[in-house]
Formats: sequence, C-alpha cells, structure tokens
Amino acid sequence: MLKYVDRRKTNSSKWDGLKTVFQSEDLLPLWVADMDFKVCDCVLKKLDEYLKFGVFGYYVEPKQYKESFIKWEQAYHNYKVHEDWIRYSPGVVPAINWLIQILTKRNDAVIVLTPVYYPFLDAVENNKRKLIESDLINRSGRYTIDFRDFENKIIKNSVKLFLLCSPHNPVGRVWKKDELEKLMNICKKHNVKVISDEIHQNIIIGQNSHVPTASIGNYDSVLVTLTAATKTFNLASCKNSFVIIPDPGIRQNFDDFVKCIGIPSGNAFGYIAVQSAYEKGRSWLEEVLKRIRENYLYVKETLEKELPLVEISSLEGTYLVWINLGKYIKGKDMESFIKEKCKLAFDFGEWFGGKRFNNYIRMNIATSKENLNKALERIVSQVNSTI
Repeated sequence: MLKYVDRRKTNSSKWDGLKTVFQSEDLLPLWVADMDFKVCDCVLKKLDEYLKFGVFGYYVEPKQYKESFIKWEQAYHNYKVHEDWIRYSPGVVPAINWLIQILTKRNDAVIVLTPVYYPFLDAVENNKRKLIESDLINRSGRYTIDFRDFENKIIKNSVKLFLLCSPHNPVGRVWKKDELEKLMNICKKHNVKVISDEIHQNIIIGQNSHVPTASIGNYDSVLVTLTAATKTFNLASCKNSFVIIPDPGIRQNFDDFVKCIGIPSGNAFGYIAVQSAYEKGRSWLEEVLKRIRENYLYVKETLEKELPLVEISSLEGTYLVWINLGKYIKGKDMESFIKEKCKLAFDFGEWFGGKRFNNYIRMNIATSKENLNKALERIVSQVNSTI
C-alpha cells in the first residue's frame, strides 16, 4: 500500500528549503522532483539490515548491483547493457557537468530542446560553453521537435554536443523511436556528441513506451546515456546514478577525468537501496504509476472544468505537469500570483528557458490528492478573484 509521508521539518529540500528559493516558508510545495511517498519495503528492509550490522567502513560495490540494473533494462526496456559500459556518478546532473568537460572545450556550442530541465542550461553556462536553444513546437499542449531548426542551428553554430532529455522534462513527452532516430541521425551526420538523460525512463504515464536512445541504432560512437533509480524509486538522497558509455574512447576519457576528481564510486547506502529496488521494487512502482495517473486526471479534469482556457500538456512520462495559465495571468505576474496570492511553490516556466515561457508553471503531482486539491482550490479561487 502506497503511503504518503508528511516531510515537513525533515530537512527535505522540497518542504524545508522554500525560503532560500522562494523567500517564504509559508507555501505548499509542489516543485522539487521527488515524491512524497514512502519508499518500498524491500529497500527499507535491506537498509535496516545494514544499519543493524553497525559497521560502516569502506565499501566495495557489490557485483549484484550492476547485475540488477542490467536485468531491469533488459526486462523492461529491451535494452542490453554490457557491464563494462557502466560507470558511477553521484547523480545525473553531476554526470552532465563532467561529460560537458570531457566531450567539449571552453566556448564550444551545446544545443538543447527548450523548454528544458534548467540544470541543463546551468551546466552549459557554468562550464563556459555556448548555449544554443531549439524551441519545441507547441500545438495545444502537445510538443514536437522542430528538426529543421535543430539541424540549422547545429550547422550555423558548429555545435559539438546535444543534451537530450528523454522522457522530456518539463513538457512530459515520451519520444517515439522515429523522433529519436531523426535526432540521432542529424547528430551523427554532423559529428555531434549526445548525452541522453533518461532518468524518468520508468515513469511512463501515457501509451508511448520509453525507447532507450542507445537501442535504436548504431550510435555508440557519439552517445552516452544517463539514468538512475532515484526518480523511479524515490531515492534521490542515496546519490547514485548510472553512466552508460559503449564507446571505448569516451569511456577511457571518462575514467581519466574521474581519476582527477577522485569520485570513482558511491556509498554503501546507495548501492544497497538501488540494488534492492531493482530486484524487488516493481510492484511498488506499479502502485506509484497508478497513483500518478489518477492524480494527473484529477488535475487535468479539475482545471479544464474550472478554468477552461488553461492549457495542460499531455503527460506521457514523468510526474511533472506543464501548465499554461497565460490566458488568465500575465507572464510577468506569474511568480507573484503563485507565491503571494496562492501561497504555492512551483517551478516557474521562465526557469526552463527564459521569459518566453513565463506563462507556465511545472507542478509535481507525486504527492497526496489532498495537497493537489488544496493547490487547485487556491489557483481557481485566486484566478476567479482577478477576473
């Protein structure tokens, strides 16, 4: 049985980190992309056994850790990962930053599909690379790729690297095989390396199955895949992710870089939690997916009924809903409306690519229906009071 947990005063980034980001603690938080659900019992059981063991010395990565991941990818994504391709990172975002340094040079151009997860943008700029943005095409809340614009910008800017988000955060698309093939063929044609962030690969809400980018063709020479159990099983604090590098040359460069920064492996708690989740956590995940689907329908139906001009993107993957309130609230007023009038904390659209997205908010629905109901009531009430 899936259990909601009140996380206030537990050092939760989502619940207890509000003041730093939003300058207020008196907000209902539906922002940071983790879940308010207790993790699966199989993880708790294995961690409890380790805690009771009581010795937390240096730890060797268990062989079963990679094996559990390899079996999962084969079983649920029909993707055969070779053990020697796998490397460790404490998270997908650190891995993106590392790989930008490994695969490009200062001032090289890096392209993204916007709106996109804002740590992508930060990683490019913080590493002194040139950020190139190709906007997705929005047709009534369903987003597609502008392949002509994507290729033209690669050519014009001599792009060296593409950061792919698959499934896409924040618009909720699960890219189809033919879409991924077009992207990868363009990149291979122009010798553009690709980092594919597939951390939401198991949070599939719609009809499209997740297709691992690495499974669609021979792109090993240009592609690195990043994924983790942290989104799937709500294990973000375990600091554990997978870097999948089929190409020997890129793999050697990655190994050399890791030697320089001195982070070759993770901690025991992460290894134990991830392995046990992949081995015995599927039934828990099915409960989570059922709840997210129910929550999405509740949000969608409520807003469409109460605020019919709201545009809600189709949620094919992730538990993050992309909502356009621009027909009711001016983009320049969105942050103050959400924070000061609604007393809510969302990720604001502007964070995902600039002011052209300031009509949007991103809502995390991996929480209780009670929290969603409170949030929707506040939005509807405050919108109606402004009309």
